[in-house]
Amino acid sequence: MSDELEVFERHLGLEEGPEDGGRGGLTDFLYPSPAPRNPWGILKWWESRRLKYNLFVGASGFASLGIFSVLMSLPPSPHNQVWSWAPIIAFGALANICYFLGPLAETAIEKLSRGKILPTGPALFRMGLTFSVGLTLLPTLLAGMDWALRILRLFF
Repeated sequence: MSDELEVFERHLGLEEGPEDGGRGGLTDFLYPSPAPRNPWGILKWWESRRLKYNLFVGASGFASLGIFSVLMSLPPSPHNQVWSWAPIIAFGALANICYFLGPLAETAIEKLSRGKILPTGPALFRMGLTFSVGLTLLPTLLAGMDWALRILRLFF
């Protein structure tokens, strides 16, 4: 494991003791043991991961903002940028509202299946985290495509 990843895991508290059988670190964060099969246990399980979720999504958001700014200011024809914190704060608030759909969905699945299916929380968490980080990085992709089109316009 690289030193940078170890420092990152230590900073997020991901290297602390494994929850379920000796895996530890980032693996336990992404592939945790499921919650107890009751609404309060499910909500508690999700809320215990909210801070780390916010750190991952926030870090990807700030990285995306930085890369976006660089790409948009590159020649040819750089774009002037005016920033407002309002959409950034709104995105963070909406991400946390959507995060709350995770325990609601898991509780509903548990009640509807009457416990006949495996717990869905860990899979829902990974899908939500992946979607949120991907959505946060979308402006970087769009800025990269814009920059590539600006370069192509020079030749065609």
